[in-house]
Amino acid sequence: MIKVMLVGPPNVGKSVIFNYLTGQYVTVSNYPGTTVDIARGHSKIKGAVYEIIDTPGIYSLLPITEEEGVTRKLIHTEKPDIILQVIDGKNITRMLPLTLQLMDADFPLILVINLMDEAKQYGVSINVARLADLLGIPVLGTTATHKQGLSALKQAMGEYKKPASIFQTKYPNFIEISINKIASKFMHNHEISPRMMALLLLQNDKLVKDSLNGEPFQAEILKEVKAVVATCEDKMEYIITLERQAVVGAICHTVLASKGLYQRGLGETLGRLTREPYTGIPILCLVLFFGLYEFVGKFGAGVLVDYIDKNIFAFYINPAVEYIVYQYIPYSWLQSLIVGNYGIFSLGFRYAFVIILPIVGTFFFLFSILEDSGYLPRMAMLVDKVFKNLGLNGRAAIPFALGFGCGTMALMVTRTLETRRERILATFLLSLSIPCSAQLGVILALLSHFPFALILWGSYLGVIFSVAGWLSGKILWGEPSPFYMEIPPLRLPQLRNILSKASIRMWWYFVEILPIFIITSVVMWLGDESGFLMYIVKVIEPVMFLLGLPPEVGQTFLLGFFRRDYGAAGLYDLCNSSRLTKEQLLIASVSLTLFVPCIAQVAVMIKERGVLISVVMILLIVSMAFFAGWLLHWLILLFPVAFGL
Repeated sequence: MIKVMLVGPPNVGKSVIFNYLTGQYVTVSNYPGTTVDIARGHSKIKGAVYEIIDTPGIYSLLPITEEEGVTRKLIHTEKPDIILQVIDGKNITRMLPLTLQLMDADFPLILVINLMDEAKQYGVSINVARLADLLGIPVLGTTATHKQGLSALKQAMGEYKKPASIFQTKYPNFIEISINKIASKFMHNHEISPRMMALLLLQNDKLVKDSLNGEPFQAEILKEVKAVVATCEDKMEYIITLERQAVVGAICHTVLASKGLYQRGLGETLGRLTREPYTGIPILCLVLFFGLYEFVGKFGAGVLVDYIDKNIFAFYINPAVEYIVYQYIPYSWLQSLIVGNYGIFSLGFRYAFVIILPIVGTFFFLFSILEDSGYLPRMAMLVDKVFKNLGLNGRAAIPFALGFGCGTMALMVTRTLETRRERILATFLLSLSIPCSAQLGVILALLSHFPFALILWGSYLGVIFSVAGWLSGKILWGEPSPFYMEIPPLRLPQLRNILSKASIRMWWYFVEILPIFIITSVVMWLGDESGFLMYIVKVIEPVMFLLGLPPEVGQTFLLGFFRRDYGAAGLYDLCNSSRLTKEQLLIASVSLTLFVPCIAQVAVMIKERGVLISVVMILLIVSMAFFAGWLLHWLILLFPVAFGL
């Protein structure tokens, strides 16, 4: 099998090319020891099978972020037969330095200049053939979203042979002498060329340093590196980067030509409007209203859930399962385990398929649209000032946005934040006040019948989020890091790519939650059969009384510990059976939203932040959830007219 690796920065179209090459047969898994996703698929070209690997975004072989580190390790460990470096045609000057690094490392390389349509719109003309001659490697121009150039890319992959001679970057004489000395002392075979090993050592790369163990001339190599670095006033990394950028400048001077002024189109106008506060904030409010409230809340959690529950499960699936169970299973305890109040089917499967799946599906569909359109970085820029008041910056908007889909995934994404302080703060606020898509969808669907109650719920949570964030930002040590993020052009998303991303995420989510739902059903059934569940509910009764809630609401909090969406689904059942008033529904919705995160999120929290910090967070969250519910209950009692419920 021929191994091909897609490499390049974020937002250059790697995933579109990946989907084109692989079709539907894709697996996604974490890189060992990290939470960074790696996608793999297969493609057939001229009778040969190719394994295609899509990697996280990378700008340089000297990694800064965890994603860049994973891609660097993948390039080393997977030993690809072909690297497809995908770059943005309109930003070629910034992206060619990585090309020169890959060529210095002697990797088998095909350069794919994507987004040629946007480059043309920006007045950038690239002489692709001239660039290929200069570099000595295959270079192709593509517009992946319209499949332009992709058949030629497949052909280039099928005919690829590593060139005998390619372009080599020349550095100042004293660096070249040092590179040759160091390279000559390597006795073992490494994944990259001796020349690139020497260059990375001069730039103090830890991964290469660690790989020196076992080299017979290790001491001499390190001595040479130290001697050369000591002769430079500036950092060696800075010197090498400047030289490489100068080479890129000379190449671009040869292959780039200006074709007049930039032609401003509708996409650029909309992109500018989404960036500026006076127009961007109203647009953000519209996105949240129509996206989260109307599409996920009303359509996903309302229309789809009702249709699947009442027209499919109630009419066809439930009667069929109950008939089979009662007809062919003679044991009453086993019947109860499958279709009883806490049965594996009636609770676990029903909650997963009827309530959770349509809500999560609509959210991930929406999130994929926002991601592929380039809107998420604009949202981050808009909320940067708000997050600065919480001790964070605009980069935190991405995990918070993802938190509305799944808190577990969002906690993993907090790794992209730059400081430990910011990661702790984001973890606390995510776990406290950001509902997952299923929980949010159910609550939006329930409260949409009482619009004022929905406004109160959102406002009350907003105040708690702001106060908790502001206080935490003041208490925690350190200062927030500066905000920087590349803003890609606003693009029209491709339906196929959106469906592919949404389906992969839905599958990942569903595979994770279904076993937990089944285990939860079994635990709840055992608790019910043994009487332990009733005992726990009795223990919680005084707390429910303080909140002005009926005792059975205590079960939804227990369910919520296993999964937040599970608890929300329990709240859905309570409302359907008319056991909650409007006031009680509002109090329960607030308390359950703030309640301790689900067991999967707690597990990730402990893994990411440690046991001590996680325990402190959980105790704070539980206390704040019940206090907020109690305070709201008394405010409603004292000022019933003001609440208008």
